[in-house]
Amino acid sequence: MNSSMPEVRDHARRVHDVVDGRARALTTDLVTRSWTRCLTDYGLDPERPARPDILGERLLEKHRDRSRDIIDCAKLEMTTLFQQLGDRESAVVLVDTEGVILHMVAAPEFSSMMAQVGFCPGAVWSEPAVGTNGMGTCLVAREPVVVRQHDHFYGAYTSLTCSAVPIFDPDGEVVAVLDVTSRSQLMQQHSLVLLGMTAQMIENRLLDLRFQDACPVHFHSRPEFVYTLHEGKLVVSHDGSIRAANRSALFQLGYPSVDEIRGKQIEQVFQTTLPDILQRSTRSSFHPVPTFCAGRSNRFFVVAQQPAAQSLISSERVGVPAPVEESAPGKAAEQFGDERIVSQMSVAARVVAKRIPVLLHGETGAGKEVFARALHEGSPYASGQFVAVNCASLPETLIESELFGYRAGAFTGAQRNGRRGKILQADRGTLFLDEIGDMPLTLQARLLRVLDERRVSPLGSEEVIPVDFQLVSATHRDLPRLVAEGAFREDLYYRLAGLEVTLPPLRERSDKRDLICRVLQEEAGARMSIDPDAETLLMSYPWPGNLRQLRHVLRTAAVLAEGGRLSMAALPPALRQAGRERLAAPAPLAVAGPTPTGAAVAGDDDVKLDPIQASERAVLLGLLQEQRWNVSNVAKALDISRNTLYRRLHRLRIPLSTDSASH
Repeated sequence: MNSSMPEVRDHARRVHDVVDGRARALTTDLVTRSWTRCLTDYGLDPERPARPDILGERLLEKHRDRSRDIIDCAKLEMTTLFQQLGDRESAVVLVDTEGVILHMVAAPEFSSMMAQVGFCPGAVWSEPAVGTNGMGTCLVAREPVVVRQHDHFYGAYTSLTCSAVPIFDPDGEVVAVLDVTSRSQLMQQHSLVLLGMTAQMIENRLLDLRFQDACPVHFHSRPEFVYTLHEGKLVVSHDGSIRAANRSALFQLGYPSVDEIRGKQIEQVFQTTLPDILQRSTRSSFHPVPTFCAGRSNRFFVVAQQPAAQSLISSERVGVPAPVEESAPGKAAEQFGDERIVSQMSVAARVVAKRIPVLLHGETGAGKEVFARALHEGSPYASGQFVAVNCASLPETLIESELFGYRAGAFTGAQRNGRRGKILQADRGTLFLDEIGDMPLTLQARLLRVLDERRVSPLGSEEVIPVDFQLVSATHRDLPRLVAEGAFREDLYYRLAGLEVTLPPLRERSDKRDLICRVLQEEAGARMSIDPDAETLLMSYPWPGNLRQLRHVLRTAAVLAEGGRLSMAALPPALRQAGRERLAAPAPLAVAGPTPTGAAVAGDDDVKLDPIQASERAVLLGLLQEQRWNVSNVAKALDISRNTLYRRLHRLRIPLSTDSASH
């Protein structure tokens, strides 16, 4: 075998000549070691290529059965990854620990072409079988690998480029490999990043699936990363013992492996108990609450949920929606202190008890989803799921499959049993359609039919499935105006608006002081006092971003506050500047209440807006004047980008002069 070693060195040198960069150096080393194994350990000859074995259907099913939970967790993520790549000449594949392709997502033309070289479900692409390749080499290396064209051991596969990452189970063992194979000649950093993210999502799904009887605890040192791919996740038994953790949790907490943290009590990790985290999470509407790492000063934001199995058991016991106790509307309204909201909740709860749709109006960040969740908890469908869909955030190419689902085999790589859409997930529960005014016209007709017939047909299927759910919709847009402009279906509007509820903005709420104190306590993790001047500013500030802006400001202020007191120094400069200008001005510049429909706003006789838009426009005008028309400062005060602010100003017909726009 010594005579073959020059081939290894020549190959490594060729790879180094073709590719440069530090990230590629690691892959080159992996490929070189793989070629060495092929020559010295497996006895393979690059001049005598071998095709991969392809298992029969019965044997393939045995492999799939052994990895059924992994396949179930991976299918949807693989489909999403394939759509993100946008390359018709690529395939996303999942292989088991023996190198057998279990599942594949690809365009039909590319699938047919790849099948000619043995690249198909059931094919064995382990390293001992077909030499250096993305899937097989990743299984051996247990780390991400890129095998580009001539990196392949056999010349028959040099037209392909493979990027692969391992998938780990909750015990830290490699249980599968996720691979993207294409004809691309480019570097694969982008594919590797997407692959890594997809693998993490599959691992998190697997964690949830295997521990449905445990409480998931989500955390991160930065609250905005909770509920994202970067979050740490623990699964904790009811007795407080940790059963498993994802890789992000181990990294953030400083544990080298899951064995080091398994069995520990949650109090040994955080300065709190599981019942306390559950209680605080529920009280804060499942917003992350602060705590500290046990024995250290590291601060984390955590949120916990009841076990998924508990919800599943509850829903399985329910053949029809359970009757609601008479006190349910009152219980749902307990979290609101504003008399108008309490009154609206009482009326809405009576309507929901008769399964009548509710349409919520209100400015962005005014708490429409919080109100909708409270309605769900007091409705006949409280035992079912609350399924929220943001119609503005889903691309038009995905929203139809998200809402209606698709049948098995609707396209290459579709889930084996098809996919249940959001509407089916909300069966015997509540469907919350947020930003309904942004739903594409093409889908409004399908939604209207579902609402009328209470039946849904997944994409590509003739099957009709009966559904029963409570419908709550929300928008910050003027739907009657959209109807008049032809941008929203009139019949759908009347179908959604069984009862219309307008939620007041934060600046008009009578419970603003209580809200400020409650949010501050949630963010600080303890009761804090507020200096009088800081309280005056917080109470008088118009809060154009509403509850979302308030929570963002107080979250930062809680970190900067010293000695358990929130002073002016802890508040953002934009708010402090607004406070100074208010003291110097003879009267407040911002309009505190809504302008009547059709009335002129801010002296502009030609501007006609609905009450919500008029109020928002008045607040923005006041804020612009406070900031001397400095758009950057206003955007920072609202915690939005300048582009978003410009779009909002254009929508509300607030003109900017050349001088003001230049700030």
